[in-house]
Amino acid sequence: MTEESFTLTSEAAKELSQLGAAKGGEARAAKLSPERRREIARAAVEARWAKAGKEPVPIATHGSPDRPLKIADIEIQAYVLSDGTRVLSQASFLEAMGRHRKANVKRKWTEEQVPPILHGKAINEFISKEILEKSRPIKFRTSHGVIASGYRADLLPDVCEIYLKARDAGKLPANQTHIAKQAEILIRGLANIGIIALVDEATGYQDDRAKDALAKILEKFITKELRPYVRTFPTDFYKEMFRLRKWHWPELPADQRKRPILVGNLTDNVIYDRLAPGVKQRLKELIGRDENGRLKKKMFQRLTEEVGDPKLREHLASVVALMKAADSWPQFIEMIDRALPKYKPMPLFDTVRELKP
Repeated sequence: MTEESFTLTSEAAKELSQLGAAKGGEARAAKLSPERRREIARAAVEARWAKAGKEPVPIATHGSPDRPLKIADIEIQAYVLSDGTRVLSQASFLEAMGRHRKANVKRKWTEEQVPPILHGKAINEFISKEILEKSRPIKFRTSHGVIASGYRADLLPDVCEIYLKARDAGKLPANQTHIAKQAEILIRGLANIGIIALVDEATGYQDDRAKDALAKILEKFITKELRPYVRTFPTDFYKEMFRLRKWHWPELPADQRKRPILVGNLTDNVIYDRLAPGVKQRLKELIGRDENGRLKKKMFQRLTEEVGDPKLREHLASVVALMKAADSWPQFIEMIDRALPKYKPMPLFDTVRELKP
């Protein structure tokens, strides 16, 4: 059994014991899923803190020691807290910069604990008030219920810059040159991608962030109630499509004009696939299909009046303009792919369920 499993099982066993399962607590806890053991462990820790009258601390919703943030050959324990703050553990922050993980000092002139990595006369002049404020340690609770201390993730590149500036100014003593070398390695590792993105990837937070972002888009674009039918697609849209596809355009009233079945697929391609992420999938899901497999209503009837409908009309105007500028369908597709590219498929789409039919 791993150390993590042992810790979770022990916490779960203690909680079960309080419920009258003293003899079989550990055995029963071992049968629980890892997620359930974490829930019981967290509940037990919260109860103890509440009983002791201690102030609650943020919980790490993402991140664990077995999923470190890797920059070059350096590994740092990273977490995302319940309020979205990205943090790096204090010990691994120090080690990443070439300092001992248990170093602990205080600046006499601040009354606030700051990272030991910022202690030293050689770098004082390069530390701004903003960085000093950002450097305050953050207490948080890991998913195992352990209280830990960390620093904001975006402090790391700031600290690196401080040491590099001190080195370039010739003010860094010989016993701290190795820190500047570490800083240079870290800065190079961060050159092509931001620290926030790295932490999100290492902790798995990027998946939940994508879900939240998609949910917000769908909430803005799609209404919960079906709107009355109002003619939305201009005649020019279909007329230009017929011209570019080299189809015969029947000079008949719109309600009597028959369209090739392919028109629906082409409309999806140039309109709904390019309107906003995930919108086409959700619209089709909400509209539903009849026994013949056709959509029961027009998809634009589910777009919100504030965002969805105006965005559709704006997009339609751009598409029609590109159509009129093209001489053939392939040329038009090349133009629209460059000007209004499709949104990538959303693999997390099926997990979003805020809107109901």
